[in-house]
Amino acid sequence: MRRDRWVGVAMMLGSGLSTQVGASVAALAFPVIGPAGVVAIRQWVAALLLLAVGRPRFRTITARQWRTVIALAAVFAVMNLSLYTAIDRVGLGMAVTLEFLGPLSVALLGSRRLLDLVCALVAAPAVILLTRPQATTDYLGVGLGLLAALCWAFYILLNRKVGRELPGATGAAAAAGLSGLAYVPVGIVVLMHHPATLAAATYALAAGVLSSAVPYFVDVLTLRRVSAQFFGVFMSVNPVLAALVGLVVLHQRLAVLDWFAILVIVSANAVAITFGADAVRHKRVPVAACDVVHGAPERAVTPAFGKVSADGEPRSSRVTQ
Repeated sequence: MRRDRWVGVAMMLGSGLSTQVGASVAALAFPVIGPAGVVAIRQWVAALLLLAVGRPRFRTITARQWRTVIALAAVFAVMNLSLYTAIDRVGLGMAVTLEFLGPLSVALLGSRRLLDLVCALVAAPAVILLTRPQATTDYLGVGLGLLAALCWAFYILLNRKVGRELPGATGAAAAAGLSGLAYVPVGIVVLMHHPATLAAATYALAAGVLSSAVPYFVDVLTLRRVSAQFFGVFMSVNPVLAALVGLVVLHQRLAVLDWFAILVIVSANAVAITFGADAVRHKRVPVAACDVVHGAPERAVTPAFGKVSADGEPRSSRVTQ
């Protein structure tokens, strides 16, 4: 059991690093094809992955279900573009931290526990500190990071609804497919005006693989070894990993106060998961019930960082970013 735990830790670390390295590699293509071009290619990779895994039967989806799927696809598209544009403007560490505020807000607002209120009161000043006005503050970049957070919050709510209405990965795959299809004209226009070099195209494709395919398959194996609660706590370190990868790969340096704010936000989320009232109900997650991109269990009680369902029911596989 202990060996499984350590192997699981190594796999989770690898999954998190793969996701953030993928985002940093994507940033290397921004000067050539811009965030929109990179997101288009990433959406195509994610769509192909989910359609291959989910194999949705489109004819069985009703008109009412299609409305929810289309809304989820729109959230996919806006969230990814706003996040990548934010990365381009404010850096990987800050953008990822701001995006994670959306799921954390959903978890805290949906709870009436005193502990969650305390976590919110602790995290709020850290958010203000992270986005504090400075001479070099990119307000548009901060706003786009917060928009990504808002989209992720809607994603949680929509994904929960899709999971109730459609079996397996049908809803997520259909939404990813629609989002990828919507980016076909965007990608064509962007690539016509900003032709991709071989290096830029390689970076964008690598980002899709590193941030979509690798985390999915690694997390499928990881969730056989560790509990959803432990997985959720470990996923809280993603903003820290993003800041470290941004420093090493992109040479993006954060101020000491920014590091402090990120650590406070991460700690607030970890505490909310670890000491949640329903934490004892967290169990190992079936292979089919994990997040394709962010690598998160669908079956758990505390929806910290938007990685799990709030009611403890198994949901369909998911893909974002």
